[in-house]
Amino acid sequence: MEYSIAKPSVLLSKFIKHYWAIENCFPGFVQHTQRIVPNGLPELIFYLGDRPVATDTARSINENALLSGHLRGFYDINVSGKLSVFSILFKPQGLRMFLDIPLNKLFNHHVPLRYLFKNDAVEIESKLFEAGSFSERIKIIENYLLKVLGKSIAKYEYKRIDHCINLINQKRGVVHVDFLASEACLSRKQFERTFLYYVGTSPKQFLKTIRFQSSIDKKSRNKSANLTDLTYSCGYYDQSHMINDFQKLTGMTPKQYFNECEPYSDYFQ
Repeated sequence: MEYSIAKPSVLLSKFIKHYWAIENCFPGFVQHTQRIVPNGLPELIFYLGDRPVATDTARSINENALLSGHLRGFYDINVSGKLSVFSILFKPQGLRMFLDIPLNKLFNHHVPLRYLFKNDAVEIESKLFEAGSFSERIKIIENYLLKVLGKSIAKYEYKRIDHCINLINQKRGVVHVDFLASEACLSRKQFERTFLYYVGTSPKQFLKTIRFQSSIDKKSRNKSANLTDLTYSCGYYDQSHMINDFQKLTGMTPKQYFNECEPYSDYFQ
């Protein structure tokens, strides 16, 4: 298996977290099941080899280029054959600068790229397929995104949300919505509406995801950390609160998740 990861150029670093790619080939009838959990990051993903199969038919992957909004919960995919993936992970608020639709339209959905970028999607997919390396694919996608960004109108409300996302990151999700609304100089209802529009999910749901990501990040950095330590250091009221959130986001209790899955946070790594 070949896994690659790279940071974006300076001009795009405010909006994109990183690019990643994977190349793998599963021999014969070998199949791997991967659980996908909410990570707080919208994603544009290109399947350049065989497409995985979602176990939930409502999440069927029928296109080679998909834009995924923030997730409400988990789902599983089965991977087999030749896997070739190139992906762009956006920062929580970053995708809004490349689209002229409310981001909540993407919440908990995979949307074919051609629905959003129309004729450009076919050209981008073709160029990425023909590219011979990870770095070439990054250059192709950056050229396109910079062109789209150049047409984007400066959005004052975006700056408010960008500031609040930075606060959420600093506090690792342990912050009240009322405080964030105050920092944005908006009423709570105004803030929730603006956050939903620019980020694609409610502040409450987003904070739940970030607390979860913080817990798996801390576990990855300290394998000996017990559930009690994680519960209180990650802002959960008690272990019941933590268990409830984990079950909604992963389908497992924290104990099951850490026993069966290698803890890794896409958000905080």
